[in-house]
Amino acid sequence: MKRTHLATALAASALVLAAGVALAQDLQSLRGAGVEEQVGLPAMFHQDEERFSRNYRLQPPLIPHSIDQYQIDLRANQCLSCHDWTQAGDKGAPTLSMTHYQDREGNQLDRVAGTRWFCT
Repeated sequence: MKRTHLATALAASALVLAAGVALAQDLQSLRGAGVEEQVGLPAMFHQDEERFSRNYRLQPPLIPHSIDQYQIDLRANQCLSCHDWTQAGDKGAPTLSMTHYQDREGNQLDRVAGTRWFCT
């Protein structure tokens, strides 16, 4: 019985000692500055109205304009007012990929497939 209490006390004291050593170490942040040190952020770079280059093959396109006020729900998708194949040439906008006009079975459609309706 005394051995069990002694082993438990020894393990607990080793744990407390290890925790104290761990807490005494300095924190190294990812940005290289101290936690309470104020660091100025770099200026934000906004590239509006230009197409972004893709970083890898088959990457979905990045949207270079604001879509905050666009209506995209079950009944309407305002993106299609410019990017549908019937409108893209007149508006100077890139058209959707032809895969957006294929259903699950691979059948070609004249309108955007329901599986691709929510583009954002």
